[in-house]
Amino acid sequence: MAVDISLPELSDDIEYVTVTYWHYKVGDRVNEGDDLVEISTDKAVFNIPAPATGVLLEILVEEGDIAEVGESLGTIDDT
Repeated sequence: MAVDISLPELSDDIEYVTVTYWHYKVGDRVNEGDDLVEISTDKAVFNIPAPATGVLLEILVEEGDIAEVGESLGTIDDT
């Protein structure tokens, strides 16, 4: 089953972020809670943890691209 990696709400005043670094490539095995993707705002850098254990199935927002809160960044196959 595919598990969505969505950009969580970080604070009330942050609507968009830049994806700065994916710690894993498509096809890599990840563990729930691992730092999966680094994002940045004009004031801070955050790491988004993997929401499930499995294989990184796809990356929908590439490094350097802008993402909106709630947007899907990628998916993990947890089967």
